[in-house]
Amino acid sequence: MTTAGLATARMTTAVLLEKLVAFDTTSRNSNLPLVGFIRDYLDGFGVPYRVSTSPDGQKANLHAIIGPVAAGGLALSGHVDTVPVDGQAWTGDPFALRRRDGRLFARGSCDMKGFVAACLSAVPDFQALPLVRPLHLFISYDEEVGCWGARRLIEDIAQSGLRPDLCVVGEPSGMKPILAHKGKLNVNVTVRGLTGHSSEPAKGVNAVQCAGEAIAWIAREGRRLAEEGPFLDGFDPPHTTVHVGTVEGGTILNIIPGHAAFTMEWRPIPGDSPYLHLDRLRAFVADTIEPAMKAVHPDCGFVFDLALELPGMSLPPDHPLATAVKQTLGSNSAGKVAYGTEGGLFESVGIPTIVCGPGDIAQAHQPDEWIAEAELESCDRFIRRLAGRLLI
Repeated sequence: MTTAGLATARMTTAVLLEKLVAFDTTSRNSNLPLVGFIRDYLDGFGVPYRVSTSPDGQKANLHAIIGPVAAGGLALSGHVDTVPVDGQAWTGDPFALRRRDGRLFARGSCDMKGFVAACLSAVPDFQALPLVRPLHLFISYDEEVGCWGARRLIEDIAQSGLRPDLCVVGEPSGMKPILAHKGKLNVNVTVRGLTGHSSEPAKGVNAVQCAGEAIAWIAREGRRLAEEGPFLDGFDPPHTTVHVGTVEGGTILNIIPGHAAFTMEWRPIPGDSPYLHLDRLRAFVADTIEPAMKAVHPDCGFVFDLALELPGMSLPPDHPLATAVKQTLGSNSAGKVAYGTEGGLFESVGIPTIVCGPGDIAQAHQPDEWIAEAELESCDRFIRRLAGRLLI
């Protein structure tokens, strides 16, 4: 753990948010300058922390601990990378916080530097509590492109032995507790055909048309899942979904295309394995499409590359973390969402996790992204009260 003892002035959540959004931490960029700012801030309060980096050293996670430097306790987790602003119609500088009508505008204000700013603002208040269990702060990179920072952070926790017992991921949920979210499996599909002149289609293998047959099956599979399930109440939609996002192939009209490719994803409800659905697609391709392709040339066929898997998250409604969060918020209900978070990864290594944070997910990734100041104030109260409830 790294620690120092400089003097740091207390800052409000809004002031810290203004500083955080000034760093362009679009996922394609390094986040080291922002992490350097947070390190200096924590050093000023004498808060110990660990830093873990990406393989190229250009991205960093930060794991800070307030209270006993030990395993157990509660983690508050947030990522600091953002999606791009390219091509979006912003009415002001995306990396300069603007205030209007109780809203704070900037890239990352909602997703999810607002939560990180609230956690940092609360540091001196956490330190003032008589903590008998640790308060962990997880700050991660590259959530938007695959949750790679959280994966690295989990490795570092395993190395250090400083694993929390519970975790709150502060993705924008309108300060409503989210007990479950869907998982995700991304697959890149490549189709190898055989080129030739379009006047002699039997002498070639049209990769675009073969891809089209598979895509048509995927569309039918999506309708089947909507009709037959399995279903899980609380999700919208309440079933696993499948989707083709990009397609490419061919050169000019009079050449049989020898190459095609498409990207696709499943978003399974908890308990429904996307790999079983992938096996169904593979079987359809092997039984229905590839025999005719290979009859022309044995090298023709499909290649399936798994690009990304994110596990779903499902916290039992009666889990003590769910009860504590609902009681702290004064809420009798909890929800489920279709989007994914780092929470599924934490849960997959045995850390019970819930999602609860300020902001509206509808604002995430949008031009003129904003978060309501009132939401940040609610978050400020929530994390302080939750720490008091669970850690002293």
